Amino acid sequence: MPRLIRLDQTGHTTLAEWSVDDRAAFDGAVVAFREELDRGYFGIASLSAGRAEQVTELPLDAPMVILRRPIAGG
Repeated sequence: MPRLIRLDQTGHTTLAEWSVDDRAAFDGAVVAFREELDRGYFGIASLSAGRAEQVTELPLDAPMVILRRPIAGG
């Protein structure tokens, strides 16, 4: 089951879970994903073969999408 997870200073929080067949759950996950992007988080989707990619749209079939803040520094 795909999951949307936010990483922050307290650890991680699961914001949404959905299945490919449950459009209502996915639509709710899209709303949560967009809200977190608006708050400044980056979305990172896990892909096949241990790869990950930054995303601006929530992929329906990614096993996990992690939301994280940009790395601070100069």
